[in-house]
Amino acid sequence: MALSNKPLKIPAITVRRLSIYAKHLSHLAQVGTEVVSSGALADMCGCNPAQIRKDLAYFGDFGVRGVGYYVQELLFEVQKILGGDTEWRLGLVGAGNLGCALLKHGRATDSRYNFVAAFDKKTRRVGLEIAGVRVEPLKAINHAVEEKQIDIGVIAVKAVWAQEIADMLVRAGICGILNFSFAQIECPDHVPVENVDFGTKFDKLCYQIKSKKFCGKRV
Repeated sequence: MALSNKPLKIPAITVRRLSIYAKHLSHLAQVGTEVVSSGALADMCGCNPAQIRKDLAYFGDFGVRGVGYYVQELLFEVQKILGGDTEWRLGLVGAGNLGCALLKHGRATDSRYNFVAAFDKKTRRVGLEIAGVRVEPLKAINHAVEEKQIDIGVIAVKAVWAQEIADMLVRAGICGILNFSFAQIECPDHVPVENVDFGTKFDKLCYQIKSKKFCGKRV
């Protein structure tokens, strides 16, 4: 089992599926499963065996013909592809209801994503300690990113402030941004952005419910 060093443009949907594979492989490892077939893994992940093989083929040769995948080995490789062999240090901007929930969730889960700082523009929140993280003023971002070696900025502010916050994070030297605001922020090419849009997810779910008639709601 070996990773390829070829520089390939990997489809975003493939990366999302790899995360799903890792989740189920982790569960299999926890319950002591040593080997899993591509068919069994596909059933767990809601796809087909050919898709799994195609996704993994971007990165190297995995599995043993007639046997399947060794769970621990494949989990290690997939997590490595996704950056799971690194502890990622997060800085939250916006310590309101959503921000507090994110901090508490991060503390409650055994994760490689670790909140090490939080910032807010409202003075009444500055100085609060949430899930072991002290809220600092926005002006502290520039110094904190370097001092605390923050890799990822998490934006949980109102849309009107999102671009300004993103600009501050970029100037401070952030590596990437997870954006929970409704605004579509713009960043330089070297700073990737992932937008978390709950509204879009709800729209997709409601469309599926309506089109497949999963319930008897009148519309």
